[in-house]
Amino acid sequence: MKKTTVAGLAIATLVAAASMSAWAQGDASTPAGAQAASATAAAPAVPTDRQANRAMRRKVYAAIGKDKSINAGNISVGAKGSAITLNGTVSDTAQIARVEEIARGVPGVTSVTNKLTVKKSFGGM
Repeated sequence: MKKTTVAGLAIATLVAAASMSAWAQGDASTPAGAQAASATAAAPAVPTDRQANRAMRRKVYAAIGKDKSINAGNISVGAKGSAITLNGTVSDTAQIARVEEIARGVPGVTSVTNKLTVKKSFGGM
């Protein structure tokens, strides 16, 4: 009985060791260095997109902030590539169109989705 238990454990250990070694190897046609380089080259794509979106948002915020007639404190800007989404509230209707116009004027912006609304005062007027 002990011989079969020891033999089973030995076989299980060999199978585990072989599977770990086989998993770590690439295919024979691809050099190991090229395989590692391709794995690292694909990884930064997502952060680069995020960085580009953040940069676009900053450009739009800066452009809106330059217009002193607009209170940009209640405006949020979303960017996905070159598409901009404006959310939030402004104090009057004319500012909705003005903010959209400013966003469209930022270099690199191809489309603007305007979801801005007019902030209602507490006085009911």
